[in-house]
Order: sequence, then structure tokens, then C-alpha cells
Amino acid sequence: MDSRPLSGAPAEVTPLTAPRAVPRAAAAPLPSHERGPSVRSRAISGALWYGVRPFLHRVPGHAAGLRTARTTVDAAALLMRHTSRVTVRPLNDPQVEAGPAGRPGVVGEWVVGRDADDGRPPPGAVLYLHGGGYVVCSPRTHRPITSRLALDTGLPVLAPDYRLAPEHPFPAPLEDALAAYRWLLDRGVPAAGIVIAGDSAGGHLAAALTAEVCRTGLPRPAGAVLFSPWVDLTCELSTRAQREARDPYISAYAARRIARLVVGPAGFDDPRLALLTSPWTDPPPILIQVGGAEVLRPEAEALAEALIRSGADCELQVWNGQMHVFQILNRVLPEASAAMREAARFIGSAVAGARAGAAPGAAAAGTGAVA
Repeated sequence: MDSRPLSGAPAEVTPLTAPRAVPRAAAAPLPSHERGPSVRSRAISGALWYGVRPFLHRVPGHAAGLRTARTTVDAAALLMRHTSRVTVRPLNDPQVEAGPAGRPGVVGEWVVGRDADDGRPPPGAVLYLHGGGYVVCSPRTHRPITSRLALDTGLPVLAPDYRLAPEHPFPAPLEDALAAYRWLLDRGVPAAGIVIAGDSAGGHLAAALTAEVCRTGLPRPAGAVLFSPWVDLTCELSTRAQREARDPYISAYAARRIARLVVGPAGFDDPRLALLTSPWTDPPPILIQVGGAEVLRPEAEALAEALIRSGADCELQVWNGQMHVFQILNRVLPEASAAMREAARFIGSAVAGARAGAAPGAAAAGTGAVA
């Protein structure tokens, strides 16, 4: 899947001459995601392996314990200051509390770069769905990612505060995400300017939302970005990979306990949960980034394969030696900063392509390739 590019050395004119060696300086540099992890990345991964993972591996699979964990995470988020180069403001709309008839209301926050905040309606937006196993975290905990996206793309980022399990099992989060997407459309944000993104469980939710938008015939977004997506909530693939993966953060066994609370009494039968068997009707371009050391890597690779079989334009980046959702450390890890630049590059390209395809007489085409 993550093959290295050829050196690009020219073929010899005569077979009698031995092939010339290509000097190291002349060889094409490795893509950022194929380079080895930095010293800083190794140090942080080691600290998490010994200091955090033992607790996450034993995370309780019951509602009371998860509520305690949620309170702890929310308190810790208060210490994570976002950059002063963005403005964060709560979603403020007259219909937020009640919501349109038959649909839930939308609550969350806008993250906007100060230079881009001119008060005019945005020509596009990133709809970001935070991770946390569907049971913890909030838009506040993921401001290191949403603020970086706002700065690098120049687009405002809408981060919905969707309902969490076990109080609100699936499909409640999907209903809230769909309401947020409709909210953007209803307020004049063109679908060709919207990119859906998310990490971990939010990556699953972003993919499920993308599939639901396409299935129901809503205007198709420009693209989707999935950071370390939790693809298979049955955890079959990640459990098989648990012994070999050196994931310093995520435990497949703990994820399986949480998943039972996420799906609730309905179990795993809801077809909207099953990303690997989704029909994927005319999806937009999709970028998947996953850490090479994480236990969810096989799930990300399987999703990329499923998308390509359906004819989708999918780009998979396996970041060598990185942990689960390493992008959240983009202010301290060089690899995380590079990954966010890659995401911004993809978003810009997807939006430009969608707008060109929406123009009169323009034709859109997908490549269906894994990088």
C-alpha cells in the first residue's frame, strides 16, 4: 500500500554498460509520511506507552465510569489553549435550540482565522467531527486540530457538539452530524465548498455522514478527510492486529468494550455503522491518514480498498511510526504539522475540483488511487 517512489534514474542506452548508481542527493526525497519518526515523536510515544496506555487499556465499559472519564477529559481540555490567530465563538442561530421541524437542533462552535473573519458569509467550510470513542471529548478538546485547519485552509471550521453515548447511542451522533451539514446548506454555504472531516470515532462519523449524504441525494460535499478513523466498531480487525501493533495509545480491547455502549440495544445491525460494506454511491474524494504504529491501521487500509473498489478517489497516507491521531500534536510534532499541511493541501484541491465540476460545462473525474 505505501510503496516508495522510484528513483527516476534514466535507462541506459546500451545493455553493455553497467547501470550507473544514482547519487543520494539526486534521488527523489521520500514523502513526509514514509520517513522515519523523529526523536521527539519516539519520546512522546514512549511516554504515552508507559504513562497513559495502561489506564486506557482498562477503561471501564459502563456508563458511570465513562461519565467520570468525560469530566476528567473536559477539565484537561481547559489547559489546551488554542492559538491567538483564530477566533472561537459558539454557534449562534435563532433555530439552534428547537431546530427545524423533524430535525434536531445544531450546537457547537465556529473556529475562524482572524485574517479570514470579515463578517461575510463563508464560501465554504470544514465540518469537523471530533473523536473520543463516541463517549468523551468535545469541540473544545480538539481545537488544536480545528484551529490549524482554519489557519491552513482559510476556511471556517464548524465543530458540532454532537450527542454522546451511552446516554445517546448511535444513530444519535449521525443525526446531529447530518443536521449540521443541512444547517450549512440552509445558510447558503455551497456543498462544493464543504469538506467533512473527523478523527478516530469522529472519522467513523465523518465517513458515515459522507455515505449518508450521498445515499439520500443531498448535495455532495467537496471531499472528506479522515484522521485515524475507527472504521470497524466490531473491532475484529483491530483485535487481530493488537499483538503486533505497538500502538502507544489505543487498546483494541478497550475499544470493543466501549463499542457495545455506542451501538446500544440495537447492536451492530444498523447498516450505517458498517463502512466496509457500504455501497458508497458516488462519494467525493477522500483522504485517509493513519499512523503506522497504531492498531487501527488495518481498518484504514481496508476502508481505502473498499472505497477504491467502489470507484472512489481515495488517497491513503500511512505515517511511519506514528500513533493514533498524532495530528492533534501539530504544535510540537514535526510529523503532525506536516500531516496537517497535507490535509490542507487535499482540502484546497478537493474544493477547487468540486467548484470546477459545478461550473457550467465542466466535467469532473476521479482517479481512484491510493498513495
